[in-house]
Amino acid sequence: MMNTMTTDELTIAIAVPLEAEHVERIRAVDPSSTVLYEPDLLPPERFPADHSGDPAFQRTPEQEERYWAMLNQAQVLYGFPNESPAGLARIAKSNPHLQWIHAMAAGAGGAVKASGLDTETLQKFHVTTSAGVHALPLAEFSAFGILNGFKRSAELAQDQAAKHWPELRTPTKLANGSKVVIAGLGEIGMETARVARALGMKVSGTKRNVEPIEGIDEVTDNSGLAGLVANADAVVNTLPGTPYTEKLFNKEIFSAMQPGTVFVNVGRGTVVDEDALLEALENGQVSYACLDVFAVEPLPQDSPLWNHPRVLVSPHTSALSAAENRLIAERFCSNLRTFLDGGELPHLVDPVHFY
Repeated sequence: MMNTMTTDELTIAIAVPLEAEHVERIRAVDPSSTVLYEPDLLPPERFPADHSGDPAFQRTPEQEERYWAMLNQAQVLYGFPNESPAGLARIAKSNPHLQWIHAMAAGAGGAVKASGLDTETLQKFHVTTSAGVHALPLAEFSAFGILNGFKRSAELAQDQAAKHWPELRTPTKLANGSKVVIAGLGEIGMETARVARALGMKVSGTKRNVEPIEGIDEVTDNSGLAGLVANADAVVNTLPGTPYTEKLFNKEIFSAMQPGTVFVNVGRGTVVDEDALLEALENGQVSYACLDVFAVEPLPQDSPLWNHPRVLVSPHTSALSAAENRLIAERFCSNLRTFLDGGELPHLVDPVHFY
């Protein structure tokens, strides 16, 4: 759907914590637009790109009223209200002018689904994601995970903790010449492929719309994943959590891997059957798993993944960088220009499939 709004009608509200310099960047896109920004209504950031802000922050009743009054004036929101599915549900019902919300997350489909809004309501406005902003940090983290597995960093750490110097030296695996399969050749997957190729790796992967991609040896859809992983030294998941990807990495897929495969997940935890992954770690199909995302977050205290000697648990932080707020603001500004010019917004959340 093309945007038909005229710029002199446009009001943008900043719904999440954001530095003033980035707010000014947004204002500069179109001086005739009104940008509503009241920092005293927003929780302070505890660290760079802390979009939820300090959970100890509480608005007074008067501030709460002002916050929602501000958001209800806007046609465009920067961030979900209170950075939560509940905030999205409330604004969708209370703001009849709403046309577009830009989400901070690269994979906002899960939050949109969690809002509980029906398809008819969701089709009344656009939700765009920050997909691509996190591509480089996630690609670097994926390379870090692969290299950890190839270079046996978990075993080295255990030996160091035990002050153990093995009599026999175990060789490590070279990245150069190894094969990596990337499930999800979108922006994150393609950036991961670029970094992997820079290490000399051969790359194959999956894509919803199968087509040849320069630099990628083989491309299939997810139905061909088992065939791809059979020859892989490392497998990286970048796929979002949708009904179509839930537990895609199941016992069948892990069993299809050759023994000693390194597995990295920077997509969504629901894409992986964690029981099947643990079984693959025990039988040697997977030699090492580097996991930034989990089916339930925070990872439950009783999860065996916490203490597994060949698993690295990262608390869903691999996409974070000190530059994130700037990068998201720049992406929003680019999208805002497109919106004002009547163009098609990129990275839209599908209101039916939440992809």
